[in-house]
Amino acid sequence: MPDLVRDGVSLHYEIEGNGPPVLLLAGMLSDSATWAPLVPLLPNYTVVRVDNRATGRTVPWDAPVDMAVMVADALAVMDHLGFDRFHIAGHSMGGLMGLEIAGVAPARVATLSIMASGRVRMPRIAGVFDALTAVREGPEGETLWLRALYPWIFGSAFFEAPETAALTVEAALAYPHAQSLAAMKHQIAMFKGMRLVADLTTLTLPVQVLYGEEDVLVPPAAAQPGFAPLPNLTEHWLKGAGHSVVWDATEDVAHHVTTFTAKHPI
Repeated sequence: MPDLVRDGVSLHYEIEGNGPPVLLLAGMLSDSATWAPLVPLLPNYTVVRVDNRATGRTVPWDAPVDMAVMVADALAVMDHLGFDRFHIAGHSMGGLMGLEIAGVAPARVATLSIMASGRVRMPRIAGVFDALTAVREGPEGETLWLRALYPWIFGSAFFEAPETAALTVEAALAYPHAQSLAAMKHQIAMFKGMRLVADLTTLTLPVQVLYGEEDVLVPPAAAQPGFAPLPNLTEHWLKGAGHSVVWDATEDVAHHVTTFTAKHPI
């Protein structure tokens, strides 16, 4: 359970495996645990997973946070581990982080895999987060907000077995490093003011975007135009996957990440 102290913040990260380094960046309301099903399918890589500020075991939970500081945190971890060049895979907000990292340190990023993300302003997403916060603040909120979240992030197959949601809620409630309500509000406030500065037209590195065909939180049709300016872009649509593509389509994600990085080795 390694940590890196930077500017008074203890950044938690996980590191597993051997091989070319790949940095995994989580999205909103998630931490390094969101990558748990994917890591075993990347046995030939050194996999680095960071808990972004306001999530997981990175403390204090209320440390100052914005996109620029999260990018600096991720680069600091890779510096600390001695990785001059690496692959990145980012989910949702983590995909946007990957673009920003490539913008400030283009020579260091070998490839970027963006999953279920959108680089366009979607006010509905902030509305969803506000609604989830309100549910969580109410009676039985710790359970009900999770049940309210799942239709937004999982594909239809998740709901075919009635017990799946109940078991997933149980596992989430048992997770010892779950984001608190206060930390959730802190991160959502950051999201609402998030500023992206990378000029996509100048990012010549290989980028692939993986869309969940059933993603209702970040619909592919709405997200796709935001990535069109990338000069070296590949796109794939994952059948049956909602926003949580890493859980809905784990093997497909692993296939695309390993195939893509193999084409562009470090």
